[in-house]
Amino acid sequence: MPQDPMDFEWSYWIEWGRERILWLLAGHLLVSQVSRLLVEKYKPWCLMVYGMAACWLLLGVKGFAVILLHATISFAVAQFQLSLLTWLCSLILLSTLRIPAVEEAKRKWYDTENEYYLLLFTVSVRCLFCTSFSLEYCWHGPAQKSSYSFLWMLAYVFYYPMFHNGPLMNFDEFSKQMRRQESFSLKTNLSILIVGIIRIFFWWCLAELMIHLMYIHALYSSALPLEAASYWALG
Repeated sequence: MPQDPMDFEWSYWIEWGRERILWLLAGHLLVSQVSRLLVEKYKPWCLMVYGMAACWLLLGVKGFAVILLHATISFAVAQFQLSLLTWLCSLILLSTLRIPAVEEAKRKWYDTENEYYLLLFTVSVRCLFCTSFSLEYCWHGPAQKSSYSFLWMLAYVFYYPMFHNGPLMNFDEFSKQMRRQESFSLKTNLSILIVGIIRIFFWWCLAELMIHLMYIHALYSSALPLEAASYWALG
């Protein structure tokens, strides 16, 4: 069955995945297991540095600086502990992506449109993570504020498996997983690494199959097939 010719995501994510993203995800799994073996106490910071390096590699120094700036602004606004102000800050940061002058400037950073769109997708998703951290910072009491340092925010924002397009995870859940201490077993950790790679491969193939066969964008761009379909088919 031929692929959906109207689906931009098909060629876009497959191209990025084959070239770099899948390899960077495999690298994350390797760093995670090695840091658990050698320096488990510093595992969150090892993964943070890896995520920053991956961001720098894919988006360049300017793209990395944009995400770091968004995180810094969000953290600074969160210090006021006002949820409404946090939401307002997030909306303003997102709105900057649609300012024509800013768009034009960012396009000049890259040689291709694909690189520019990767920056847009990544910044949009990172903004959601900044919002999650900031809101939870506002909701927790003073006794818990030590768990919400700027370093922890960076570890959360630059966690690579969720970097470009999710999935979403709130900061509390992320923090619990990162702080959990587990006894080391070479067999167990090797199996975790293998299962992680298989899981990434499975979900990537499933997403590729769905994008290839479901014709979402072709249907969206033409109303005739939708008008001809029965309510039962649409439901």
